[in-house]
Amino acid sequence: MNTRITVERPPIHLIVDEADTLTNLALAAEHRHPAVAELLLAELARATLHDAGTLPPSTVSMNCHVEFLDAANGSSRTLQLVYPGEADIAAHRISILTPVGVGLIGLQQGQVISWPDRSGRDRELAVVRVTAASSEQAADTEPILGAAS
Repeated sequence: MNTRITVERPPIHLIVDEADTLTNLALAAEHRHPAVAELLLAELARATLHDAGTLPPSTVSMNCHVEFLDAANGSSRTLQLVYPGEADIAAHRISILTPVGVGLIGLQQGQVISWPDRSGRDRELAVVRVTAASSEQAADTEPILGAAS
């Protein structure tokens, strides 16, 4: 018998405008990346939405820099969460349309989430530090719905 234990995920918080953009992005990616699109839509559905100025401090949002621990291998990584057209793993910019990107969005510093990786195994991701994107950088970044992740 295969038994799977369901762990309650921590609450997440998103900016209203980003949630709208991410919903459109997930819907556009349903055929190319069905598993990630489904995870993103589920996270968007359970998020508490805020105006940009009322997002709780140290919350992972688009274009922010986030340091997190991956309990699967004990490694600490710092990356920037970006839209698919801006992704560049060599520059530590990871697309929201990746399992790690979806798992981190909306979490706050200190939160831990059990999240599936690309192979479907659950991993614990712990947010260590969140640094907001500069307002200039956020304004210059536009989501490209047809871009590859």
